[in-house]
Amino acid sequence: MNELLEPGMLVKHPEQPNWGLGQVQSVIDGKITVNFEQCGKVTIDGNRVTLLPVFDTDA
Repeated sequence: MNELLEPGMLVKHPEQPNWGLGQVQSVIDGKITVNFEQCGKVTIDGNRVTLLPVFDTDA
């Protein structure tokens, strides 16, 4: 699923719900940089964690 992520998309980290909503900043060679509401900018190894896309921010 991570291969479908693009900059600007909203995501959540499945193991860190307290980080809040995140916006994808970049996706390069399996490394995904996301700016989370409560945690700030984090680089995630897309081979180890599958981020959850968020399409409805009202839910």
